[in-house]
Amino acid sequence: MNFEHSERVQSYIDRLNYFMDEHIYPNETAYHDYFQSAENRWTSPPLMDALKAQAREAGLWNLFASDSAHGPGFSNLEYAPLAEIMGKVLWAPEVFNCNAPDTGNMEVLAQYGSAAQKARWLTPLLAGEIRSGFAMTEPDVASSDATNIALSIVEDGEDYVINGRKWFITGAMNSACKILIVMGKTDPENPNRHAQQSQILVPMNTPGLTVVRSLTTLGYDDPPLGHAELLFSDVRVPAANILLGPGRGFEIAQGRLGPGRIHHCMRLIGLAQRALEAACRRVEQRTTFGRKLSEHQSVREDLARCYCEIEQARLLTLKAADQMDRVGSKAALDVIAAIKIIAPNMACAVIDRVMQLHGAGGMTKDFFLAEAYNYARTIRLADGPDQVHMMQLGKLLAVRHG
Repeated sequence: MNFEHSERVQSYIDRLNYFMDEHIYPNETAYHDYFQSAENRWTSPPLMDALKAQAREAGLWNLFASDSAHGPGFSNLEYAPLAEIMGKVLWAPEVFNCNAPDTGNMEVLAQYGSAAQKARWLTPLLAGEIRSGFAMTEPDVASSDATNIALSIVEDGEDYVINGRKWFITGAMNSACKILIVMGKTDPENPNRHAQQSQILVPMNTPGLTVVRSLTTLGYDDPPLGHAELLFSDVRVPAANILLGPGRGFEIAQGRLGPGRIHHCMRLIGLAQRALEAACRRVEQRTTFGRKLSEHQSVREDLARCYCEIEQARLLTLKAADQMDRVGSKAALDVIAAIKIIAPNMACAVIDRVMQLHGAGGMTKDFFLAEAYNYARTIRLADGPDQVHMMQLGKLLAVRHG
């Protein structure tokens, strides 16, 4: 694996770092202050539109996307350092139209959508004109086993009728969210449990679709995206809204989750790296017992441990990205599972140490750390909990070496 970035990638790294320094970090306080007095906390601050326009003008738009989706066409390995930079501020990826769950939904539509579906939904998503959600997890079943998903999708003439409940649907609270990709069962009696599921497009304004409530994670409700609980009561959509065809939901999910999982890991590495840099500044500025914090042995050990863990996770992520580029997501399932286990746990550990080095202030909104920890802890469940990835990885290893 080549550890040197190409001239093209390095150019984007430099431009992206410059943009973050000039436009993102200086606006962090203004961004968060907006939600303290906003009449509708589920709308983006006006500054977001201005930042998006500047990102477009700078040529930093849809960096995740392939050539066919009007993006720069980076490989996973090339995109990794860019996602890491954007991940240093939780809301920054949206500025560049590179935020979850929209990136995953755009990739699904680009790969599996019909021409009509692409024209109706992919085009405005790529333009950043609308937002989207992915509705998979359900409150009444253990959704870590996706075959448990029970929402029903029943064919009725030229329509499908949808009934069920979903929750933790990131982005569905956002007033700009106009479309959901919904996973449910079209053939619950099929003996092949992985052929029971389908994915279907459901506009947010469809009659019978109700936002029940906004959910919190560790007390954060994450405006303007939010995590919604949704009720589907006889929601009727055209049969043409089905993606790829009935019974192909798992096929789509597997195509989606490989890139999505590694994108989360890339962003988490950026967040952990920023936390470490903040810790290094903090321990040089504070004194206890007549010495700077940086002169205490335990503090130095914490910084060293953070550095080692970040570097290990970064290298494993780059390896996973390289494997995906060379042999595909399915063949790289082992290392994708490994990094999905490692990166969120690493970020939780690093950010927790940095919070400790910031004292009580580390848990407040005066710093980005508490919200960053909430995000890292959430990703230990999002796109599959640790235990599922460990189970899959252990099975692969046993078959391979047993």
